This record gives sequence, C-alpha cells and structure tokens, in this order.
Amino acid sequence: MKSCIRKIGILGGTFDPIHIGHLIMAEGIREAFGLDKIFFVPSGNPPHKKFRTVTDAEHRYNMVCKALSDNPYFDVSRIEINRKGYTYTIDTLKYLREQKASDAKFSYIIGADVLFDLLTWKNYKEVFAVCEFIAALRPGGESEKFSKQIKYLEDTFSAKIMGADIPLMDISSTAIRKRIKEGKSVKYMVPEDVNVYIKRNRLYV
Repeated sequence: MKSCIRKIGILGGTFDPIHIGHLIMAEGIREAFGLDKIFFVPSGNPPHKKFRTVTDAEHRYNMVCKALSDNPYFDVSRIEINRKGYTYTIDTLKYLREQKASDAKFSYIIGADVLFDLLTWKNYKEVFAVCEFIAALRPGGESEKFSKQIKYLEDTFSAKIMGADIPLMDISSTAIRKRIKEGKSVKYMVPEDVNVYIKRNRLYV
C-alpha cells in the first residue's frame, strides 16, 4: 500500500523574540494548507542580520520551545543553531530531508516582504527546485505588488509560490524589543511563558 506523502511546513527566523503573530500565522497556514507538521527553525548566525546584534541563540531557542509546547503540530529544530558559521536555507532543507522527512513535501513559509529577497538567497534556483513557498501578506501590504512578484518568480524561475490569505497580527519582534527597553508591557504580545522567560533572564532591557 502506497504511503501518503507528509506535508511539512518550515518557518525560519531569528525569533528575537517569538510572538503571537508568528504563532497565529503558522496555525492559520497549517490549517489552510493541510500541513501535517511545521518546523520552526531559529537562525544561528543569519547573514542578513550581521549588522545587528542578535540575542544569544540558546535564549531564542528556549523561547521558541516554550511558545510551541502546547501545539502537537509544531516542532522546533536546532539545525541552524548547531551549525557553525552563517546559516543558509538550502542547507537546512537538505538536512531536514535527509534527517527528518525524506518522503515529505516541503513548504517554506515566508512573509510577503521576503518575496523580494529570494533571489539574493544562496543557491536560490536549487531552493526553488526542492521546495515550494507559502507567502503571507502582512497587514497593510500591497496585494497587487505581492501578486506580480509571485507571477514573476513563477514565470522566470519556475518557483512554486502560494499566497496565504489568512489573518495576520501587526506585531513585530522589533516593536516588542523596543517596548521592553522602554519598560512597557508586552503581555498578550508574546505567550505568557515567553514573557516570564524574558523577565527572568532580563532580555532586551
């Protein structure tokens, strides 16, 4: 009997910190696209963040673990944290296929703004060949520009990109860090266990 192909979502990011906007987007996409599992992949040494100090990877990993603890469809991978040097999506995809789900169909989840950066990714043509993308338009985003970019990447590079029409929260990690530095509350912007962890470890102050 032929086994069913598992549908795996991958959501990468610095998660500095992870917040409810990440979780709402991931759950909405999981349900809308029938994904069996979503791997959250905190970045280790992300090349696109090299001019900003990123919180220690272990803290970011711990916060993701706390945020995902009550959702059996969500899991976290240390692959990019454990890898030395800069981390790239193509290497992560190869690892997950070899070590976690060789028979799976992968969908890389991105925000609409990332659509315009895909051609700067390492080995982007190979990335397009081994996975499809699910792109979520952020609140206030330009839907026409979003659609045109998807069509361009599909027509020019045979990329497979699906737009996600799901509710999104206008919350950012940058705004959360700023509020904490200013001594303001971030209650309900992050899961309570994450909020407690941030306070206990005096992050972002």
